[in-house]
Amino acid sequence: MEIRKVLIANRGEIALRVIRACRELGLKTVAVYSTADAHSLHVRFADEAVCIGPGQAAQSYLNIKHIIAAAELTGADAVHPGYGFLAERAEFAEIVQKCGMIFIGPDPIHMQVMGDKVRARQTMAAAGVPVLPGTGVLSGAVEALAAAERIGLPVILKASAGGGGRGMKIIRDMRALPSTLETAQLEAFKAFGCGDMYLERYVQSPRHVEVQVVADKHGDAVHLLERECSVQRRHQKVIEEAPCSVLSDELRADMCATAVKAAKAIGYHSLGTFEFLLDGDHFYFMEMNTRVQVEHCVTEMITGIDLVQEQIRLATGEPLAHLNREHKPRGHAIECRINAEDPVTFAPRPGTISAVHFPGGFGVRVDSHVYTGYTVSPHYDSMVGKLIVHAPDRPRAIQRMRRALGECVIEGIPTNLPLHRWLLKQPAFVSGKYDTHFLEANLDPEAIRAEVDAEQA
Repeated sequence: MEIRKVLIANRGEIALRVIRACRELGLKTVAVYSTADAHSLHVRFADEAVCIGPGQAAQSYLNIKHIIAAAELTGADAVHPGYGFLAERAEFAEIVQKCGMIFIGPDPIHMQVMGDKVRARQTMAAAGVPVLPGTGVLSGAVEALAAAERIGLPVILKASAGGGGRGMKIIRDMRALPSTLETAQLEAFKAFGCGDMYLERYVQSPRHVEVQVVADKHGDAVHLLERECSVQRRHQKVIEEAPCSVLSDELRADMCATAVKAAKAIGYHSLGTFEFLLDGDHFYFMEMNTRVQVEHCVTEMITGIDLVQEQIRLATGEPLAHLNREHKPRGHAIECRINAEDPVTFAPRPGTISAVHFPGGFGVRVDSHVYTGYTVSPHYDSMVGKLIVHAPDRPRAIQRMRRALGECVIEGIPTNLPLHRWLLKQPAFVSGKYDTHFLEANLDPEAIRAEVDAEQA
């Protein structure tokens, strides 16, 4: 299978990222855009661009008919979904393929299985991957109470169709379980159109560690090491690192080999990320993402491999023969997600950027789609860019990130840059001794406001 022209079914920095990868591979690109994104950089830098609807995502970036029409109109022979929007919608992948185009991602069946958290747990358990004690889809409060009694408190309710922390509720008191289950079901249904819930044992102080896997259509799979994603708020990642600073060589090898085994067990191909909860020296499968991740950049920095280009090659059926079987981290990389939001409350703050200056220098990378005069729309995610640094080791990577954050200027809208500047100075982060509760447990509004004042001085 040959690809000559790729339509990118996305927007913002990931659309630009795919355009750059395609250009280096000699491929033509097609951007799709809403009326709110008419002046976006992905529209400017693609070879062609097609408007697919108004600003509301449901009428544009989530409108499958309009995207397919744009692909057929421009003669695209492949579609890259990026992340978010339709990236993990099996229905979209199926339609792309039925229309005779290549979907740059896995088979729809893998998206279906791994997108259903209960089926994913069952599939991974059958493949010999460690999973936490838990249940299938709960039939109601009676079954939930019995399961919680068997597993032992605390437990956590999760949405079978969920992600991003929506529908997740921690149960520490049996008396609260029935009402909490009802609330979680309503929240999940509102977010995902499905109220199915399941229970798992709750890990009190975990770290969130994920393994990047690349797999071809010939049954081969290779890992590209792990990423540390434990700096979170409400289960949303804020900072990512690679590699994880607390993994021993033995534990790293075990976790990475487990991810490769899991990918091969289900016949997976394309990029894939296996996310694990790390509890001391034990790790447990949490979920799999069947797409390129926001934080793929830190893996690229420590391996020297362009993951988006690999994703495109894999979609054409190329084998993985050119990749090493074993990888060792080449230094350390850190990524800070820059959002247009209040740095303390995390409330989105759309608006027009009056001035922007991104840092540079050795070992600094910025993936962003914004510029002076750009208007951050209220219709989409508040992320305006990613700041990534690479250095020979973690201490120097932290120092480089501090320097880069100090050079980063975005005026006209509030951003979370003051939060990142505060985070990079916290002893727990500097020492690497933190877990997924670190940010929420230690958030210091006054100190962050002081960073805001210093930024504006």
